[in-house]
Amino acid sequence: MNLANRLTILRIILVPVFLFFIAVRIKYGNVLAAIIFIIAAITDTLDGYIARKRKEITKFGKFMDPLADKLIVTAALISLVELGKIASWAVMIIVAREFAVTGLRSLAASEGRIIAASKWGKAKTVFQIIAIIASLLGLPFSNILMWIAIIITIISGVDYFSKNIDVIDFKS
Repeated sequence: MNLANRLTILRIILVPVFLFFIAVRIKYGNVLAAIIFIIAAITDTLDGYIARKRKEITKFGKFMDPLADKLIVTAALISLVELGKIASWAVMIIVAREFAVTGLRSLAASEGRIIAASKWGKAKTVFQIIAIIASLLGLPFSNILMWIAIIITIISGVDYFSKNIDVIDFKS
């Protein structure tokens, strides 16, 4: 197994560790959870970079990397709802966009098309990560960052669908 795939697996393993520090409510638990989340975000950046640089892109990585990303982000967002730091409707918008774009990509893949990450998709990821970290740390401007993340998430979803609407066959 290559290094990129190991980093993806590490990110998945970090999900329950992250949740542990959220759930136990120990002193600095949110800070430790934020550190774990940051490590997971770094592994997300690293695994893709390493896989491309070493030309070690695998089927496992293509499937598991986006899944690992969704697991850690969704775990963090749901935890923030439980902590009262974000509204559930906001999380639903973000999660719904993820399901919708994943569905669109799956449909495209079934036709042999690959929908690459767009600049809006990358911006969405960056702002979600920043907003989640700020919320975990209880920073005063975290609500503004979350609003920005939500708006970019919506724009990103609209962008993916508007550019790839031909993938959807409304007739059959």
